[in-house]
Amino acid sequence: MSLQQDHYARLGVPASATADAIKAAYRKKAAQYHPDRNPSPDAAARFREIQEAYDVLSDAARRKAFDDYRQRSLIEDPLPVAREIAEKYIQGIIH
Repeated sequence: MSLQQDHYARLGVPASATADAIKAAYRKKAAQYHPDRNPSPDAAARFREIQEAYDVLSDAARRKAFDDYRQRSLIEDPLPVAREIAEKYIQGIIH
């Protein structure tokens, strides 16, 4: 798992987000990218990514494992991870 799969970034919430905030962000993004409502060619793929992010972050055990992985990645190899985080952040602002 790379931070290209950063579930928090996909939902647009911070890592400190509550379960309710994650659920609200998921519902908003799912409505935005649902293939029945969004004619964009990449809507289905984006919708699946959002669903995957919610599946992980809404389950306490899976979220803890994901958070632990993120923490280890930052400690073991911080420069590439920091670059990925910065790129995701900038892409989020631009789009």
